[in-house]
Amino acid sequence: MCGIAMVRLLKPLDYYQKKYDTWQYGLHKMYLLMEKQHNRGQEGAGIASLKLDIPPGEEYIWRERIDGKNAIQQIFSGIHDRLEQMNGQLDDPDYAKLNLPFAGELYLGHLRYSTTNWSGVSYIHPFLRRHNWKARTLVLAGNFNLTNVDEIFERLINQGQHPRDKADTFLMLESLGNKLDKEVQEEYNQVKQRYTNDVVITRKIEEQLDIPSFIRKSEKYWDGGYVICGMLGHGDAFAFRDPDGIRTAFYYHDDEIAVVTSERAALQTVMGVNEENIHELEPGQIMIIKKNGHISFDTIRIPTQEKKACSFERIYFSRGNDLDIYNERKKLGGSLSKQILRSVNGEIENSIFSFIPNTAEVAFYGMTQGIKRLTGIDPHIEKVLIKDIKLRTFISQNKERNDLAKHVYDVTWNSIRRGKKDNLIVIDDSIVRGTTLKQSILSIINRLEPKKIVIVSSSPQVRYPDYYGIDMSKMSEFCAFRAAIALLKETGKQHIIDEVYRKCLEQKDLKKEQMVNYVKKIYEPFTQEEVSAKIAEILTPKEVDCPLEIVFQTVEGLHIACPNHTGDWYFTGNYPTPGGTRLINQAFINYYEGKEMLD
Repeated sequence: MCGIAMVRLLKPLDYYQKKYDTWQYGLHKMYLLMEKQHNRGQEGAGIASLKLDIPPGEEYIWRERIDGKNAIQQIFSGIHDRLEQMNGQLDDPDYAKLNLPFAGELYLGHLRYSTTNWSGVSYIHPFLRRHNWKARTLVLAGNFNLTNVDEIFERLINQGQHPRDKADTFLMLESLGNKLDKEVQEEYNQVKQRYTNDVVITRKIEEQLDIPSFIRKSEKYWDGGYVICGMLGHGDAFAFRDPDGIRTAFYYHDDEIAVVTSERAALQTVMGVNEENIHELEPGQIMIIKKNGHISFDTIRIPTQEKKACSFERIYFSRGNDLDIYNERKKLGGSLSKQILRSVNGEIENSIFSFIPNTAEVAFYGMTQGIKRLTGIDPHIEKVLIKDIKLRTFISQNKERNDLAKHVYDVTWNSIRRGKKDNLIVIDDSIVRGTTLKQSILSIINRLEPKKIVIVSSSPQVRYPDYYGIDMSKMSEFCAFRAAIALLKETGKQHIIDEVYRKCLEQKDLKKEQMVNYVKKIYEPFTQEEVSAKIAEILTPKEVDCPLEIVFQTVEGLHIACPNHTGDWYFTGNYPTPGGTRLINQAFINYYEGKEMLD
């Protein structure tokens, strides 16, 4: 779920100095694009810049990566401090290009949202693979998660390589770099038959280099969701998307600039253009920007028959100011109105509606508008919950940590009538683990003395790990899974749990393409309402002395609201690639054998 931004200036720097009164036009756009996508990663940020046609002996690639939530500000503050030292030559683009870092024509930025336990600057993009020949120098940044890292690792070893890390980012860089080396060598073998001058041969290789060719030879072994942006040392750039369309990417270009981002709204805002001027990179498609500025498109891998764009992007992760996402979130909230009315027996006059800040706010508008459409009554709206502080992870003692968690949120006192007179309906965008509900929110809002608490989730029950984006990997973390397991045990169906484990073991050594997701059988005996009721039971703290009901979106309702983003594997277990099925198989084995902490 990381954020990416790529900016390619299609004119010389002095063009922007004359037209916009600054050669920093591209740098400013990169800063804004990263800030507008800050929601996609607050663990760290990185930026790389490439200068075209720099004389030999001078550095032409600059990179800065910083760990921590203030990384964007630190990176650009450092760049600005260097600019301040130019002593009157700030408006000279030729001087800047020769003497200043990050005064280039091509920028690649990244915001990190990790899906692993690996952390630190060394895991922040862009990644750089240097070579003395520019055409073999590779810079990468991406939004991705691969599910077959072990296979790729073994393939590199079998080629004679010695990967220094098993993280998918490192393996992707080395895999692409290896194919790039071979592609350049093949070009060299052909070009040298017509030219004898090595400098001319090098230039011809750069001009003719077939970018889709070397990427295809590596990418065909990948299993996962990804959008990858890259640039080669001589000035070519590219961006490509996985064949299932799991991760998203958008682009815009005119005669001055070409831009690629993770989110459309950020691109609209920064470039000041309407949505019809922005295009989505299609599944399996690559956008190529050659050094001379020529832009073309090709296919890296033939896309699958059904696009499986991640629906969590629409429910929660992307910023809600995109026109389509805004309307989809309103539909998600509005479609739950009938269920909510049933949960409070139609008592709208004695019900208070609120939301858990802040990503559920748009769904909240849809929910309250839906209630009015059905009843003709304006719902009573209050700001019941306020996010007060952020829990600091340096508190190491569980007792202290749990106590702090209780104070992450605070209530607006007397926002509902005391004495159990009002139902309190609170909407959230999703309920995954349920930890914050149990340890904090439910206990806090119980202080207001509601007659009944109804927690509404605008997403369906999260029943399975993601593996392609959001950090969800262990089965026992999901409150829906814990609820289903509890129901199986209570109803004398332990044999189903045992059978699923046995079936998972039986296919453990099969090829991932042959595997079946038998974990679905854990949920088959029960309706969504039965699982929801059990979730409410296991999440209710002992101090809550009023009824609690949890209302979840349905999978059908999700697809009606978000028809173009059908990726729903975390709700249904229908993984878009074989690698996801293999990983859920292993996750259940780990759960059953009590080995999740060793995963």
